[in-house]
Amino acid sequence: MYYSKFDSPLYMIMTVVNATDINHTNLPIKKRKWSARTLFVLGMLVLVSFGALATNPIVQPDAIKAPMLPKPLSLVQKFYILNKEKLYWFSSPERANRAGEWLAEIITAEKDGIIPNHLHIGKLRAELDNKKIVEDSLYRMRFDWQISALILTYIRTLQQGNIRFKYDEISVSHDSVYCDELLNMKTTESVVQMVKRLECKDSTYQVLRNFLRDSISITDSIKYRTVQIAMNYRRYLSFNHQSEYILVNIPEMEASYYRNDSLKVRMRTVVGKILTPTPVMASYITDVVTFPNWNVPHSIAVKEILPKVKRTANYLEQHSLEVVDSKGTVIEDADLKWKSYTARNFPYFFRQSTGAGNTLGVLKFNMHNPFSIFLHATSSQSVFAKTDRFLSHGCIRLQKPFELAKNLLRGEIEMEQLRQGKTNTKTNRLKPVQKIATFIIYMPLKVKGNSVVFLPDPYQLIK
Repeated sequence: MYYSKFDSPLYMIMTVVNATDINHTNLPIKKRKWSARTLFVLGMLVLVSFGALATNPIVQPDAIKAPMLPKPLSLVQKFYILNKEKLYWFSSPERANRAGEWLAEIITAEKDGIIPNHLHIGKLRAELDNKKIVEDSLYRMRFDWQISALILTYIRTLQQGNIRFKYDEISVSHDSVYCDELLNMKTTESVVQMVKRLECKDSTYQVLRNFLRDSISITDSIKYRTVQIAMNYRRYLSFNHQSEYILVNIPEMEASYYRNDSLKVRMRTVVGKILTPTPVMASYITDVVTFPNWNVPHSIAVKEILPKVKRTANYLEQHSLEVVDSKGTVIEDADLKWKSYTARNFPYFFRQSTGAGNTLGVLKFNMHNPFSIFLHATSSQSVFAKTDRFLSHGCIRLQKPFELAKNLLRGEIEMEQLRQGKTNTKTNRLKPVQKIATFIIYMPLKVKGNSVVFLPDPYQLIK
């Protein structure tokens, strides 16, 4: 973009100053005697201009190197682009009446586990009869957009839920679908009928919805919120339906594997401790690792293993651990002066050899995420007999890893070799037929038949 000297903030400042102090306009700047009034105006304009430059500089060299990307369009912006008109609800009396129907339906959404903003909806309903809508075109357009934003958000939540995973690479935007549903709503279909048609049809969701309507008062906030979260998870899972997936429910300490809507494997799990919680996420298992090494995370190495090594001379040998540097080169541990090391100055890492004694067991299920979280076997099966299994540093230990691997790899795996679990067996990576969607959720209840069973909330996330 081309800028002339007339676009310069300083040029504009001097133009205003000259107009303010007309007695000196023909004198050179250095010879002028500035009045108090002029100095005040000049100072204020300099401050304003530099503030403008900070937020919108005229010279933008960075913009040439890396142009700023436009912000993604909001759901309501997409709606009006598809509508091709500035108004939707106030384009006809029939649509204005339909807007009233939508607001009347949304204000009762608590029955479906969706908390509406009663004050906002009440104001919108009251404004529908305001004469200003007819008289003020700008006000009418803004009001039209507010109604659309509310209805579209409701339609989206009704189908997709309102889940905020720490990491989600499975769900994709369906904004165009929601816009299309509203734009192409049949005139013969009432709002109530459309809501019923769009509502989640998942059987577990139906049990939760009926339980919410029949057995819980909105004043029972903890139970209501628990069921509401569970309904949102069921909406999300139904809307992002996968032919093959793993579902881990943290509070339940269980994992389930489904294929073609049929439960194939269910097992107990060990999940993160309260101090090192397992994060909720939606990701994919990309490969199965047989006989994995365990590269001990640095925090575990210096806080837990280092003190034990300093106390017990043969601790490393007992647990098949070796010391390695940042490049993975093995360091002779007998040559190290262990007493001089602390959590702050320990420069090495620990790596555990493969085999049945490895903390990860003989199977590891890798999945994409920024938290280094994965599913794995374990060298201690007795832990699954415990009632409280919030014991890990965040990763998920599986009770039946062999069954899961056999299903994911369609039998293409040497099960006998895994069961023997020999130490120092070569690590191998195996690819499933397809990436396996994996949902790690936090839902402190479970559905048994037509009953809802509430579970403890160990991470205290239900507010």
